[in-house]
Amino acid sequence: MASNVGVGDGTNKPLFTPQEIDQIAKYLIMNQRRQREKLILPRSFTQTVIKSREEKTVEAVFESCSFKAVLSLVAGFVLGGGIGLFAASVTPTIPTPDKPQPTAREVLRELKVSTLSYGKNFAAIGFMFSGVECAIESYRGKTDWKNGTYAGGITGGILGLRAGVKAGVVGAFGFAVFSFAIDYYMRH
Repeated sequence: MASNVGVGDGTNKPLFTPQEIDQIAKYLIMNQRRQREKLILPRSFTQTVIKSREEKTVEAVFESCSFKAVLSLVAGFVLGGGIGLFAASVTPTIPTPDKPQPTAREVLRELKVSTLSYGKNFAAIGFMFSGVECAIESYRGKTDWKNGTYAGGITGGILGLRAGVKAGVVGAFGFAVFSFAIDYYMRH
């Protein structure tokens, strides 16, 4: 049934033909181009964006444990290097009669050794802690304070075992308490 409109001469002519009404209804009701079949999107106040396969791949790489561990390794090396540089620059060098004032070359060599030493230590701690925490989080399937505490205990224990069993236990306890305190502070 077509809509009739009266024209100035008194005759009723249809405004749209039945074929035109069908085309308008198909345009308004049906989506002719479906990108993904059987996909139900909830209605929300903001536009829903469907991620492409490449975006999902990049997101999966950034959320992987190996990427997080390597990122912590690099960040730990940079941070440790900065702290080592600062520590070496404030270390007093007091000349004695048997050891004269150090030359610029000796001072720079000491700065280099200290910077690399601190950088390697911080990199190892960051790599180990981040990797263990991510593995625990993946295994447990939860993100809470326990992951960091367990990872701190494991990391501190492994690092402390180099000096003996007692040092391993003390290191595990100390690192776990420190990790718990940091997690508690960051989450509250």
